[in-house]
Amino acid sequence: MRTSRISTATLAVGTAALALSLTACGGSGSAVGGAAGTRTGTTTTVGGSAGAGNARQVSGTDDGKNVLASVSRSGSAGGGTVTSGGAVLCAGDEMAYSVLHRFPDQPGEHLLITARNAGSEPCWVTSSPSVVLGDGSDVLPHSTKDAPGGSARITVRPGGKVYSAVALFADGPGPRTAAGLSIALRDGTGHMGRAVEQDARDGEGAPSSFTWSSADVTNWNTARPYDF
Repeated sequence: MRTSRISTATLAVGTAALALSLTACGGSGSAVGGAAGTRTGTTTTVGGSAGAGNARQVSGTDDGKNVLASVSRSGSAGGGTVTSGGAVLCAGDEMAYSVLHRFPDQPGEHLLITARNAGSEPCWVTSSPSVVLGDGSDVLPHSTKDAPGGSARITVRPGGKVYSAVALFADGPGPRTAAGLSIALRDGTGHMGRAVEQDARDGEGAPSSFTWSSADVTNWNTARPYDF
């Protein structure tokens, strides 16, 4: 098992409902705010599956700085409120991940990443996850379709979930195919924690391979990105 902590630029928490600008998908490529609007430096809370895999080393940088905090501005969500003072940065070990392959070989194809706090204490996430597809080493860039904002934190209560998505584009040169990816959390400075490998699965829970020539990843969010 290999672990890594690599400095990247700070990213932030993502948009609630985005429109993919894929061919025949009908999207304009602009960011769309979901449950709420943009705000800088917010702390939000969500309350409440998947298993953990093996770790490996990844590398790369990303200079995206976009954010949308899409939750109630009262600070309550998912059945309760936890302030930033009551939570620490999610280390990764307490998070259980699942990866759902949506719309295989269709317009709007993407990987929906769900992270659930399987621990007993609240913790917070920020930015976008560090994602590497297949057996590569290049960290995916942050999606330009996230709405602008500041470096927000989402506090995830035990049992709570947050979401990110990897948009897959297979219309370029050099397409590659894989069945899995690695996921790592970032801290408030953009450093990456331990990378955990996950298999992508279809709606029936079976392993699902995917093909891409380029891809990008959204920020963590309390709602499912590309939820159409």
